[in-house]
Amino acid sequence: MSSAGMGRRRVLGAGVAALAATLGGCTGGSAPERRLRLATGPEGGPYNAFGKALARAVAASGRGPRLVPVTTAASVDNLRRLHEGTVELALSMADVAEDATLGRESFTGPVTTMTALARVYVNYTHLLVPADGPVHDVGDLAGRAVAVGAPGSGVQVVAGRVLRAAAPAGSGVEAPGERALGLAESVGALRDGAVDALFWSGGVPTPALAELARERPLRFLPLDARVDPLRERYGPVYTAVTLPAGVYGLSAPVATIGVGNYLLARADVPPDIIRDLLRVVFDQWRDLLREVTAGARLEPRFAISTGRVPLHPGAAAHYRSVYG
Repeated sequence: MSSAGMGRRRVLGAGVAALAATLGGCTGGSAPERRLRLATGPEGGPYNAFGKALARAVAASGRGPRLVPVTTAASVDNLRRLHEGTVELALSMADVAEDATLGRESFTGPVTTMTALARVYVNYTHLLVPADGPVHDVGDLAGRAVAVGAPGSGVQVVAGRVLRAAAPAGSGVEAPGERALGLAESVGALRDGAVDALFWSGGVPTPALAELARERPLRFLPLDARVDPLRERYGPVYTAVTLPAGVYGLSAPVATIGVGNYLLARADVPPDIIRDLLRVVFDQWRDLLREVTAGARLEPRFAISTGRVPLHPGAAAHYRSVYG
């Protein structure tokens, strides 16, 4: 065997050994405890809330391994960790997962270890500004400071794409000043006047934004005109959705950009573990989604819509066995 072939076998062997150690880590007794690390997002964010709720639901069910939620910067960070093998499960926005599958933009090559378990709910893109300010459209953000999400987050990806489309390179339009801030920092910066606008991608309502809307009048900018250009360039991961009247004190609906969220796993997680995990997800979806967004449902025809990201064999087997 060539030295290159032996090297590949050593790498694969190390990966399998690491996974086996994670799934069979000893708890101090004779019986090993199986556990899976789930990359979520920052503390207080919807991914972190979903991950903790899922971990509780799995523990209560007695099915499958113990889930260990891992606090992260969110989507991009999560998929890099999944690729490196430092976590076995991850949450990610659909557009970032597509980028990882194709090896584009934030990823230097395809993340071939990634598989999908389910599309669990939709993020709504929020773009908000002070109601008494001069900004009424994305184009009005030229030269202004805009909070675009934390480094390594999915909101940073969609915000950057929207802003680059509004001020393309070489157009002569001054680009907005992008500030990489997490949600709490973004809210504080908008409140203090340190930024002129705030992007966020999450469930509806997002508590931090609802609290800010109670403190001061806000304007939520429509983004529906940006959906088709995004779909033409990046595919159907982007959809048209609407922030309903009443939420955040809105007097009328605001059309914006929707992006799905995927629950993902490394391909080398055993299929039986994935099937047990999905049984819990579908049994407890009402409680899980209550943590992150109002009025959402999890249905099989929705869940299997994971675009270019292939389903894990265990997930495919689960859907076949339950839904035919």
